[in-house]
Amino acid sequence: MENRFETTVIGSGFGGLAAAIRLQANGHNVTLLEKRDKAGGRAYVFHDNGFTFDAGPTVITAPGCLDELFTLAGKRREDYIEFLPVEPLYRLHWEDGVTFDYVNDLDATIEQIRKLNPKDADNYPRFLDYTREVFEKGYTELAHVPFLNFGTMIKCAPDLLKLEAYRSVYGIVSKYLQDPHLRQAFSFHSLLVGGNPYNTPSIYTLIHFLERKWGVFFAKGGTHALIRAMVKLFEDIGGKVRYNAEVAEIMTEQGAVRGVQLMNGDRVAATKVVSNADVAHTYKDLLERTTEVRARARRVSNMSYSMSLFLLYFGSKKQFPDIAHHTVLFGPRYKELLKDIFSRGVLADDFSLYLHAPCRTDPSMAPEGCDSFYVLSPVPHLGLGKIDWKSEGPKYADKILNYLDARYMPGLKENIVTQRIFTPEDFSTELNAHLGSAFSLAPVLHQSAYFRVANRDPDVRGLYFVGAGTHPGAGIPGVVNSAKATAGLVLEDDVRQRR
Repeated sequence: MENRFETTVIGSGFGGLAAAIRLQANGHNVTLLEKRDKAGGRAYVFHDNGFTFDAGPTVITAPGCLDELFTLAGKRREDYIEFLPVEPLYRLHWEDGVTFDYVNDLDATIEQIRKLNPKDADNYPRFLDYTREVFEKGYTELAHVPFLNFGTMIKCAPDLLKLEAYRSVYGIVSKYLQDPHLRQAFSFHSLLVGGNPYNTPSIYTLIHFLERKWGVFFAKGGTHALIRAMVKLFEDIGGKVRYNAEVAEIMTEQGAVRGVQLMNGDRVAATKVVSNADVAHTYKDLLERTTEVRARARRVSNMSYSMSLFLLYFGSKKQFPDIAHHTVLFGPRYKELLKDIFSRGVLADDFSLYLHAPCRTDPSMAPEGCDSFYVLSPVPHLGLGKIDWKSEGPKYADKILNYLDARYMPGLKENIVTQRIFTPEDFSTELNAHLGSAFSLAPVLHQSAYFRVANRDPDVRGLYFVGAGTHPGAGIPGVVNSAKATAGLVLEDDVRQRR
């Protein structure tokens, strides 16, 4: 036991939990510290009047990276949580009446494409082949590999150039598909990781193939049921979790980690600290302000951040069975709306929405005869524009509900029995998210791989990062793979320390 390292993980999002499980399973005594009363970070949960609302991630892809966590701990994921397949993967609606069901069946997908544009149906297999190549390079080979030096990046450059990674997601989609609906249908995925399709590098088209390869799933009982399963796994193998344990400082001495101090004054000794907290918050607020830390805090704070989100959770005593589990509602504008969100900082009068209806797959998410929903609207982060969310939030929620009632869910407003909102201000205060960003650093080319925050800090010995702000980026597969990269570095350092 004296050979076990004392390790603290700050934050219990998917990345923090995955890192904690990996390290606990590999000989560390891990303490997981969570600011809030429940685990999950962005994957929090609300319970209102018998309704269950997953607060954040709802799309589970690449289940193998989650299964791997249970396997390395000597367990079976199926004994902890059940994954339910979602079909269609997404249902897409446009205001001109076009509807597109993106399904697992390839022939059925192509047939729907053919109805919109026969030439695009012929070209879609070429697009799918492209996304397969990107997936093999960007996900299979590189997602779990830390980029600690520029040389590692240079080695990948020829392959990335060959794949035209310098082009945008929308640009690559437009190379293969002509119909404007289809260009939106196959480019919106970058928004799921916080990126504008018009400047997110085309490597992110791998999400399309990833979903095609493994499908889309929902955890029975909700995404937070998966979080609870991961917490149980962590505790089953000896890990310790402390809730309501907000970190005030990462304690260092002579350039090395010594533990953390909590807001209540408690100290937790540790020779290694893995931060799943927001990267800018960690550098600005949790570390001693040495020359190196101040410089890094300035650099990280001035990087480009993803958009924020406006989230509206509501439960209805009326069911709306025509609404698919994952529904995307495109508004009248696409490119110009994205400019409002990502560069102008405008809260536009129109919107495009993601509507989550989990009862289509798991009726337990609402009382019998009722329906549970949340709707997500991408909005500017707090560094763009001056939106007073305390005032605008309730009005924006009402505008969204009126839109849904008028176009897609008649009778909705008169049947709502509970609702709540979560705004960019809440991302800032509840999650310590810099600028209220929903996905941390934006997934742009100059902030990818080596150019993101490193999985291991170069100046503070024993300090590591996991989550959306480090490589490879946001999304459940992204942050779970960041944990694999980070844990691998911790274990490499263990070997050196024991020599």
